[in-house]
Amino acid sequence: MILGVGHFYRLARAGYIMAREGVFALLDPALLPPAAAPLVRFANLFAGGKRDGTGRALVRALAQIGPSYVKLGQFLATRPDIVGGEIADALTALQDRMEPFGRDKAVAIIEKSLGRSIDELFVSFGEPVAAASVAQVHVAQAQYKEGVRKVAVKVLRPGIEGRFALDLRDMYRVARFAERYSSEARRLRMIEVVDTLARTVRLETDFRLEAAAASEFAENVAGDPEIHVPSVDWSRTDREVLTLEWVDGVPLSDIERVAAEGYDLKAIGRNVLQSFLRHAMRDGFFHADMHQGNLFVDKKGRLVAIDFGIMGRLGLKERRFLAEILYGFIIRDYKRVAEVHFEAGYVPAAHSIQEFAQALRAIGEPMHMINAADISMAHLLTLLFEVTALFDMRTRTELVLLQKTMVVAEGVARAFDPKLDIWKTCDPVVRSWIEENLGVKAKIEDASRSVTELAKLATHLPRTLAEAELAIHRLSKMADEGVELSDRSLSALEGMRRRSDRWFVLAVIAVALLAIWLL
Repeated sequence: MILGVGHFYRLARAGYIMAREGVFALLDPALLPPAAAPLVRFANLFAGGKRDGTGRALVRALAQIGPSYVKLGQFLATRPDIVGGEIADALTALQDRMEPFGRDKAVAIIEKSLGRSIDELFVSFGEPVAAASVAQVHVAQAQYKEGVRKVAVKVLRPGIEGRFALDLRDMYRVARFAERYSSEARRLRMIEVVDTLARTVRLETDFRLEAAAASEFAENVAGDPEIHVPSVDWSRTDREVLTLEWVDGVPLSDIERVAAEGYDLKAIGRNVLQSFLRHAMRDGFFHADMHQGNLFVDKKGRLVAIDFGIMGRLGLKERRFLAEILYGFIIRDYKRVAEVHFEAGYVPAAHSIQEFAQALRAIGEPMHMINAADISMAHLLTLLFEVTALFDMRTRTELVLLQKTMVVAEGVARAFDPKLDIWKTCDPVVRSWIEENLGVKAKIEDASRSVTELAKLATHLPRTLAEAELAIHRLSKMADEGVELSDRSLSALEGMRRRSDRWFVLAVIAVALLAIWLL
């Protein structure tokens, strides 16, 4: 009972803060479902004087509600398919900054986690230089075989995991409720959105996983001269502590300083975009939070990436899907682009390929009527996802994350070179990948893989047939004799009925408490 009321109280508080900051003020009740319109009108009674847009209001509200909602906002910034492009852009400005929790607490966490005293671990350990909702960062010096080196030590904030766990439970309740009563919520896979956020939080609160992501990313780019990834010190890394090589570089967020130190701005812009595409298409593993604050340029002119809490993965099918789409739009083969969607199973077969190709033409043709320097690949993918929604394409989180990262990477690149020709910049990366993976060599490799899979299937065929025969026999028996429920199953059904009744009572109590609290 107390747990249920706690959930409703936290959600009511979050809703009240959003209403007060004016998140719902610009919504037109006439465009909302009949059941939602009165709630929005009621919420707007608490709206303050600011009416500066839903995006900015949402940023203010999420920052006040708590760290879990800040993370939710940062995650939704990668999902314009859910919140819309304008709000997603506004959410990119959401700052995750908090007061540091002090050096002494950080030292205690490090010593407990690593099982050694701070003096054994580090030659020196300084005060925090940055603090966020999940962790804070310290500058330290550590002894290595080659001598003393400067390192960055990331320490998990005390008690943050419990806070995230409570808030995620609340978000799951909202997502389940939405999917139960809204077909649009089911199409957008709201529960899967919270699942992805929960995975992201687990990554960000277990530094061993972030270290593994950084290590894998570093291996993938080891042969790329234009990018560098800080190395992980595994001997000083555990679940609550992450130690990385210190980065001496200029943040890309300070363009004036980058220019003042003589770096080639156009080369940096080109490098950001090409590196992102290379990682996504070649490796299938890309940094999905490539804003200026996570990117530096070092003394060698290399791009340096940090913060590997949010990473994206693409399977071979998704990479081919992306390459064929981009190539199809370049050569204006819209039917092939449509066929790729159907072959991948992204668009239901009930729709017409010809009608889908017609819709894609409406996106592609205007792209060929403007100057190359004005073409935005990110805008192309944004329009593509808007059109696919009309054809019941279910949300593919990995592709949406790719699209949003491309928006961010393209924005960073154009900040350094406003006249950047996107197609010319991306062409070498896309073309080389297509030649290697969609040419004759790739078809031979595909055939080889198919033969191997058939051979594996043949070895398992006798067992598969025996299991199928047994399953058919059981189904036949059930059809003749009916299905018999065990005492355990009957008890479970009764328990479900009781829980359903209990939640109905809790809902009534919560609504009453909410009304009293608000008034």
